[in-house]
Amino acid sequence: MITIYLAEDQGMLNSALSQLLELEDDLHVVGKATDGKTAWQEIQNLEPDVAILDIEMPGLTGLDVADQMHMNKLKTRALILTTFAQKAYFERSVNAYVAGYLLKDSPSDDLITVIRQIMAGKTIYAPELVVNMISADSNPLTKRELAVLIEADKGGSTKEIAASLFLSDGTVRNYLSAIFSKLGVHHRIEAVKVAKQNKWLN
Repeated sequence: MITIYLAEDQGMLNSALSQLLELEDDLHVVGKATDGKTAWQEIQNLEPDVAILDIEMPGLTGLDVADQMHMNKLKTRALILTTFAQKAYFERSVNAYVAGYLLKDSPSDDLITVIRQIMAGKTIYAPELVVNMISADSNPLTKRELAVLIEADKGGSTKEIAASLFLSDGTVRNYLSAIFSKLGVHHRIEAVKVAKQNKWLN
């Protein structure tokens, strides 16, 4: 069971998210707050697996709470859920080692998926944020990862990519997983989109 704490200053949204998450058999909301100060106090006491944090809240912001969680070395993983796609907020989130950063207009299924992914050790950032943050001068992909992505853009299966690059199917899957993690995306279509927008595949 994945335990979750919700910190969202809009009461109606807080309740709606809580009800949504409780519909999942493996998710359980152990607490919620509409201000950052209460959230920080209760997160320390409850030690949930994941803390979903809005950024703009009274008392402490979600980023303040994430900072405190990181500095105090809590095992709870921070997931920012916000309407703001601002570069400064995203940079601060990265510095606080948040496990995920999602925008509120993302599909609800994405939130549930990301919760499970970050509990599996992954770091997930909304693709829109990654596109804004990463420039062509800071390509995080290796030459081999780029080669795999170029083949993936052609629409081939992992077996076809493997045959083209003289790799094993498992190795290609590992490369794709590394690409998705670095770019904060969920699948190859998003990865190709980010790479093309940054002109890494040209």
